[in-house]
Amino acid sequence: MNLSKGEAKGFFARPDPRCPGILIYGTDAMRVSLKRTELVANVVGPQGEEEMRLERIDGGDLRKQPSLLSDAVKAVGFFPGQRCVVVTDANEFTLKAADAALSDWAEGDAMVVMTAGALKKTSKLLKLFQGHKAARALAIYDDPPTKAEVEEMLQEAGLTRVSPEAMDGLLSLSRTLDPGDFRQLIEKLSLYQIGDNAPLGTQALEHLSPATLDAPLDDILHAVAEGRSGEIGPLIQRLDGQGVAPVTLAIFAGRHFRTLHSAASDPGGAGAGIARARPPVFGPRRERMLRQCQAWGMHRLEAAMRLITEADLTLRSAGQTAPQMAVMERVFIRLAMMAAARK
Repeated sequence: MNLSKGEAKGFFARPDPRCPGILIYGTDAMRVSLKRTELVANVVGPQGEEEMRLERIDGGDLRKQPSLLSDAVKAVGFFPGQRCVVVTDANEFTLKAADAALSDWAEGDAMVVMTAGALKKTSKLLKLFQGHKAARALAIYDDPPTKAEVEEMLQEAGLTRVSPEAMDGLLSLSRTLDPGDFRQLIEKLSLYQIGDNAPLGTQALEHLSPATLDAPLDDILHAVAEGRSGEIGPLIQRLDGQGVAPVTLAIFAGRHFRTLHSAASDPGGAGAGIARARPPVFGPRRERMLRQCQAWGMHRLEAAMRLITEADLTLRSAGQTAPQMAVMERVFIRLAMMAAARK
């Protein structure tokens, strides 16, 4: 049978020992892996692996020797407790092994937890689990976690006090980070907050979130957007010495000004636009970019984006003869002068 999202939550929290097996499948391997890990932990418990109640089989091995799965399912463990057999990278070639294991399954045998990539509705392996009276099938989609799911992750990590601003930032990150990276971030935040009774704030989030820009790149983009043309030459020399390519400058400048333009044109206002920025912007940097957005205005930001696009095309042109870093320096100075003229 198929599990809905709501049914899966209850099943994964309290796995039914009468279930012979479950097929977890989806296009995002990390999301599938995380759900498998969650289920296996609740089937065998924290000591399951040490007590040899957990066995892993690669799906490719079942193509050569289908009986491996049935043998593992029927094996009698030395330690008491429910057993589990994990089959990774399952596909149509594992159908024979899965069919035999489910057909012969009896109460007390190990639960089969099988994971696969994207499966078509016509997949025979999928139909096997869907059509079985006690087995389950769960499709994992690429949808970002809901607010309730993020709150549940925070609760599990012991983060019970989170400021509204930090929650907004976490929700934004949950839509941009890979699921594994997002879980790692929550784990880091829980360690960061040990012994601190204050609510989790944006400062911790900004400090521990994966970096979206290197500091020197951040420095020059802020200098450009804030009209500080005198700082551009030394910063260009610094970046050039670090081996940053002119095209990289054009790419990051384009991203920065697109974020400002998107915020400036947001129906909810610049503040709402910055809050919805991708990648997310936190703390003092958010306030700084909001000020830049308000100082530039939507139409002047469109002109700035045209200048950056022209520079990017020039850098990529086969007939370009001028020094590339000089091209970006001139563009940055022009942009900074545009910003300064507004003040």
